Amino acid sequence: MLNDPNRVFDYLKSLHIHSKTVEHPAVFTVEESKALRGKIDGAHVKNLFLKDKKSNLFLISALEDTKIDLKTIHDVIGGQGRVSFCSADQLREHLGVEPGSVTPFSVLNDTENRVKAILDERLMAYDTINVHPLVNTMTTSIARDDLVTFMIETGHKPLIIRVGEPSLLED
Repeated sequence: MLNDPNRVFDYLKSLHIHSKTVEHPAVFTVEESKALRGKIDGAHVKNLFLKDKKSNLFLISALEDTKIDLKTIHDVIGGQGRVSFCSADQLREHLGVEPGSVTPFSVLNDTENRVKAILDERLMAYDTINVHPLVNTMTTSIARDDLVTFMIETGHKPLIIRVGEPSLLED
């Protein structure tokens, strides 16, 4: 099964990468995640799975408070024209996950290497990054450099660039 977290854990183990995973009720938004996760140190991530007008696919992972302008992000990430969100069916087809479970780990399921992986440079300032392991009922903490190694080993060397700005909204 493509969205089995054990696939991620086994792959991490094969790379000799340490991670720590916490189980929790399903979360679908950053707000739900903040309310349920308790105290988990490190950066917490939001992910956008986008396509441009030429059907190029992009997975953007950024700090949860990042404001990303969908009208201009195509210029930053190398898209061909404006981008839009991929459908739930495209998410399942290309990343093997359900809506609410998008994660940088899902590049493991992109065996055709269609997805361009992008990590926000603000996110990369943190030593520990917290992401879902293909399901939104768990959060896995992984070292920043180990996440990059994981992505490279799947054939998805991430582009590390600034994709947005911190949100000005108060918690």
